[in-house]
Amino acid sequence: MTPLTSSILHHPTIRHGFYTRKGGYSTGLYNALNCAQSSDDITSTVMKNRQAVRMNLNPNATSLCGLSQIHSNIVHFLDKEWDSRNSPKGDAMVTKQKNIALAILTADCAPVLFSDPINGVIAAAHAGWKGAKTGILENTLDMMCLQGAERHHIAAAIGPAISQENYEVGPEFIESFTKQKANYHIFFKDSPKVDHHFFDLKAFVQHRLKEAGLHQIATMPNDTYADQNNFFSYRRSTHKSEKDYGRQISVITIL
Repeated sequence: MTPLTSSILHHPTIRHGFYTRKGGYSTGLYNALNCAQSSDDITSTVMKNRQAVRMNLNPNATSLCGLSQIHSNIVHFLDKEWDSRNSPKGDAMVTKQKNIALAILTADCAPVLFSDPINGVIAAAHAGWKGAKTGILENTLDMMCLQGAERHHIAAAIGPAISQENYEVGPEFIESFTKQKANYHIFFKDSPKVDHHFFDLKAFVQHRLKEAGLHQIATMPNDTYADQNNFFSYRRSTHKSEKDYGRQISVITIL
């Protein structure tokens, strides 16, 4: 089990990982490192996968804390670990606590990990198109600063997500973006299908981070849709008419 990492987050006091689907215990559609308790995978197997991630990332971590993700702009501050069976609803977490791992699940949406190692504040966000459009990234940065982070010290890594060439959307989708800001049309390119476009989620997420005043940003090139061997993909599973899909996990912790 070897996660992908971004050099922009490397620091002696911080450990992070964008885990692929490799290295876990699930079988069938969920092969192998499915970390989604909301999937139809065997619950005990999912918990075993999550435990393996925690031990791989930081054996001293007492908990792997996630959320009931709802494609919102809701951010939670974690001052102590919470029960994974009763995770709060939202799409980002911020903490200053050592040895508690923040975990985000994705299967095409963009996982974004944040770190201000100077002030000891980290965050993890789930950025789908809806959350990114309604402010999940900005709200995460605001919460980090409220807890003592300084924007010029914060670095953010955008993890594996669906690529533009595989993210085709209908006419109402681009209209909702250009209504918010006319120049958002730059994140779309024409599809061969009439009135359809391809949306660049990663570029949009990066743009929103830059607009929020962040200067240290890295974007990983991996395409969750195209790389079936390494990543789960909601859209790919839908196109293949599969009955369910797994989710990969992205995690960050303070040592």
